[in-house]
Amino acid sequence: MTRIAYHDGRWVPVRAPAVAIEDRGLQFADAVYEVLKAVDGRPLDIDRHLARLDRSLAELRIAWPVRPAVLLGLIGQAIVRNGLREATVYVQVGRGVAPRHHLFPKAARPTLTITVRRAAFPSRRDIEDGVRVVTMPDPRWARRDIKAVALLPNVLCRQAAAEAGCREAWLVDTAGFVTEGSGSNAYIVDGEGRLVTRPLGPEILGGVTRSVVLEVALAAGIEVVERPFSVEEAHGAREALLSSTTSLLLPVVEIDGRPVANGAPGEVGRQLLRLYAEREGLPARLWP
Repeated sequence: MTRIAYHDGRWVPVRAPAVAIEDRGLQFADAVYEVLKAVDGRPLDIDRHLARLDRSLAELRIAWPVRPAVLLGLIGQAIVRNGLREATVYVQVGRGVAPRHHLFPKAARPTLTITVRRAAFPSRRDIEDGVRVVTMPDPRWARRDIKAVALLPNVLCRQAAAEAGCREAWLVDTAGFVTEGSGSNAYIVDGEGRLVTRPLGPEILGGVTRSVVLEVALAAGIEVVERPFSVEEAHGAREALLSSTTSLLLPVVEIDGRPVANGAPGEVGRQLLRLYAEREGLPARLWP
């Protein structure tokens, strides 16, 4: 079945030419995006994704291309048109098409693109055995809280991690503290059993999955501490975890080739994944 995408008012095959040469998202990365999951055709945490999209658009002074309710309807149509029950949905909003110039164009109309693919969930091996990460200096711009499409630094870091045999790169600021992963948020469980993660701010993206994980942790009586943690502290942690829309919540069992604790997933992470899956209504068939 040919995948169908929505672009700027039209439904087109995903491989069909659609983006104008002078689209500012193409030429300047002057665009923002959201990635969300749908289960049984139902977008998860849609209000949180729309709120984050609204914030990113406001930070870049890009207008909504359509009303939020219309966007939600288009997302639903995209899922149906692609014949999927479980889907990963990509939404991109750019400033528009205009002659190439660094200044904001005065009359450009925002462009909207929606693509859908079959959702991939973490494997049984990733959940039961855990994943490995490698740390490296954070090369990104200073406004990581904006979900902008300028992801070349993230791409380079993720590629370096893959070539090192790791699932993810944990990025480290100049003071030696972990910011987040190249495409995920980062956590440790300290010796007191507290869940530690970097606080919201320009240094990290406020992950939607992160927000749900912190809520279920607090509801379960797990103390949450939002503060930076160092690479050294991560090496000595009781547990380590990463989360994202596509990874859900995964145990990290090795950092820089060194095992975390005994090198096996820990109880806090297992509990949080179970609570997260229950909170999101994920059917058992979708995660081991």
